[in-house]
Amino acid sequence: MTTVGILAFVVALLVSVMLHEAGHFLTARHYGMKATQFFVGFGPTIFSRTKGETEYGVKAIPAGGFVKIVGMTPLEEVEPGDEERAFYKQPAGRKTVVLAAGSTVHFLICLVLVFITTATYGTLKESAPTLSSINTCVVNDPTVPCATATAKDGAKPSPALQSGLKAGDVVTAVNGQQVTTSTGFTNAVKASPGKALALTVKRGTGVVTVTITPVPVLRPKATAPVGAIGVLVQPNYGAVHYGLVGTVKQTGATIGTIITGTVDTFTKKLGTITQVYSKNRDPAGFIGVVGASKVSGEIAAAKVPLSDRVASIVLLVAGLNLFIGVFNLLPLLPLDGGHIAVVFFESVRDRIRRARGYVGEIKRVDYNRLMPLTFAVVVLFASFTVFLLGADIVNPITIN
Repeated sequence: MTTVGILAFVVALLVSVMLHEAGHFLTARHYGMKATQFFVGFGPTIFSRTKGETEYGVKAIPAGGFVKIVGMTPLEEVEPGDEERAFYKQPAGRKTVVLAAGSTVHFLICLVLVFITTATYGTLKESAPTLSSINTCVVNDPTVPCATATAKDGAKPSPALQSGLKAGDVVTAVNGQQVTTSTGFTNAVKASPGKALALTVKRGTGVVTVTITPVPVLRPKATAPVGAIGVLVQPNYGAVHYGLVGTVKQTGATIGTIITGTVDTFTKKLGTITQVYSKNRDPAGFIGVVGASKVSGEIAAAKVPLSDRVASIVLLVAGLNLFIGVFNLLPLLPLDGGHIAVVFFESVRDRIRRARGYVGEIKRVDYNRLMPLTFAVVVLFASFTVFLLGADIVNPITIN
């Protein structure tokens, strides 16, 4: 199943990239621009067919695709008769639409995938947690096995074992307060060292109340003791379904969460780049295509219902599409956002000049002068891609 998940992710990514190119192609054709090529992949051509004025085909390296629009910059040669159909000859508004169409497609893919997932599957909501196992002791460092733990490790008898808690118990309340998340339960225990707690647990078909007193432990690098009872907690999740209105609202909420995560990646997570090769790698930080495909494979192989796995992979693809769409709009050449920035600069400069009495043709930006900067950006992105690739191979992010 791991291989299936990886292949599903790769195929979804390739389809997304091709739809991105289709956005450029269709909007360019709509405005009468000439597009001479539409290819899947790069490198040597495996198959191609010319229909009308466009050559469609497949190339050997399945790493994306491309559309060739005549006259993307004034540097390109344009055949006689095609001058007025060249991209750089078009009004600023049309050029902006064509350039932004790729990212717009990614945003639409994200919206559609989230909506379909929410409408058919719903959303995961955490419920009361399960005690997956009961330890025989409690130690300061939870990574130390009870079999080898000593008084120096702060080893104490397990309150959970002494109180009669059993593996498989579902904790539904603490001191009468409903428990709906594993984090809520563990926080309640940590906040009560030496204080008795009344746990309401579901055991089989019945419900029992267990009184337990967490013992104080001093976790590594902690400055104050916290409560512990000697259990491993397993989160439980279930699907929540919605009507049409609820689906629309939840789709907006989910996309809002994805947007927040994307913004955080570009801002708050920048500092985590230096940690991608360390044991402290942020699982919510930067990840490459290889790492994302591995995560997809892990999701596909997880021992959860098939619907959960499919929904998780689809949402992963949705989030990646939104990230690509935002990234592609960064005002840096050779990204689409860089070309949009050039169009905007030309338009603003032309308006200022015309306001001062200039009546000639628009003065185009000299792309030759921008080539060193463009090359530097390409080298930076390529280096960063290889950097993440290495981290994804030797220090991959894993999921629980």
